[in-house]
Amino acid sequence: MLFDELAGTLTGVADDRAPLVLLHGLTFDRRQWAPLLRELGAVDPGRRVLTLDLPGHGDSPPQPDYRIGTVAELVHRAVTAAGLTAPVLAGHSIGALFATDYAARFPARGVVNVDQPLLPGPFGDLIRGAAPTLRGPDWRTFWDRLQDGMGIAALPADARALVELTSRPRAELLLGYWDEIVHGTDDEVARQRRADLEAIAARGVDYRWIATSEPAPAYLRWLTGALPGVEVTVLPGGHFPHLAYPAELAKLLA
Repeated sequence: MLFDELAGTLTGVADDRAPLVLLHGLTFDRRQWAPLLRELGAVDPGRRVLTLDLPGHGDSPPQPDYRIGTVAELVHRAVTAAGLTAPVLAGHSIGALFATDYAARFPARGVVNVDQPLLPGPFGDLIRGAAPTLRGPDWRTFWDRLQDGMGIAALPADARALVELTSRPRAELLLGYWDEIVHGTDDEVARQRRADLEAIAARGVDYRWIATSEPAPAYLRWLTGALPGVEVTVLPGGHFPHLAYPAELAKLLA
C-alpha cells in the first residue's frame, strides 16, 4: 500500500519498542529485506517494521527530484502516514544516506548504516567520469561493471537470486540519485554530511555503521570527529551484508 507517496509494507504491533524503517539501495526494492525480516521475527517477534520502496523503485511512483533532502522528506511523510514516531532507520547503500539525513532533521531513535561511506571519495570521481556514459545508450555497461564489484557471486544462491529479482536499474534513476555527486564537489558533500552528523550527535541519536572491511584510518577520524559516539561493526564480505549476515543484523536491530 501507499504511505503518502511511497509504497511500503507495515508489520508488527505498536508497543514500547522503537519501530524500524528499512530503506533499500539504489535500483532495488523493499523485497530485499526478506531474509533480515525472517531472522528478526525469530529474535524480536512482533516488532513494528515499515519497509519502503524508494521513489521510482518497486511500487513507488517516480519523482522529479531524487536529492537526499527531498527523499528524506518523502520518507518522513511515509513514516507519519504509517503512524510511527521516532523510528530506528536502517538503510542499505544509498538508503543509509537518506536514513542519516532523516535522523538529522526529524525525530529518530537510531540509524543503522549498512555499508555506505558518507564521503564520495574515489566513488565520486568514478561517477563523475561515468556521467557521459550514463546519459547515452551504453549506460548499462557501466552499471553492470559496478555491480560486478559488489560481491554478489559470493552470496548464497538464494541471496543471489533475490538480488537479481529485486534489481531494476534505469539510467534516469542512476543519474537522478547521483545528481549531488555529479553536479557537486567533494567539499560540498563533506560539509553537508558533517552537518548531518553533528546534528545527530546533538540530538543524542544512536548511530551504527556496518562496514564490510576495516575502515580507512583517515575516514574513521573524520567520522568520529563529527559523531564521537558512532559504533562500527565489521562484517567482512561484499556490498550486501544484510543478505550475507541477516541473523547478525537482526540481532543488532533487536
